[in-house]
Amino acid sequence: MAKLLLAFALWIAFPCQAEVDLKSLREGGYVLYIRHTSTDFSQNDAAMKSFQDCASQRNLTDKGRDEARVIGEHVKRLKIPIGAVLASPFCRTMETARLAFGKAQSTNEVRGGPTRPDDPARYAALKKLLSASVPKGENLVISSHGNPFYAVAGPPYLAEGEIAVVKPRHDSFTIVARIRIEDWQALK
Repeated sequence: MAKLLLAFALWIAFPCQAEVDLKSLREGGYVLYIRHTSTDFSQNDAAMKSFQDCASQRNLTDKGRDEARVIGEHVKRLKIPIGAVLASPFCRTMETARLAFGKAQSTNEVRGGPTRPDDPARYAALKKLLSASVPKGENLVISSHGNPFYAVAGPPYLAEGEIAVVKPRHDSFTIVARIRIEDWQALK
């Protein structure tokens, strides 16, 4: 009985691909928050001089580029309408967005800042984006990082390439599903 209760608790806490309501996604009105796809952890952003300085950032690997393309192919296959695509200005998030969705509008609003890391208003712009109404017939995409999403939505942490399907609620939001890279193939 304890195992059954634990399984049920995990199922409630961590919605999986089986709970993705494709009919609703096709109607639009959601935010698809994607953490950039696979990166090279031997690289870091410490020596970065600007967001355009890709050589001094942690970048996508070839696997990450392939993952982004595959996500894009599945989004097209499933006829999920995409409206605006906002991306953190880092090279890895911009590249993920362009490869998966064919476009990216750079904005700091999706990554937090420019305030101090301990400032409670640091992620106010991201919270506002996740809570704002999205027109029917399209879904807003945010291509960003794991830390900002964790800061506003809490655990568990998004894996690289994982998408949180978010339903805006005017002044708040609800995570209705999470789609890992390996989940896309099973969606019909």
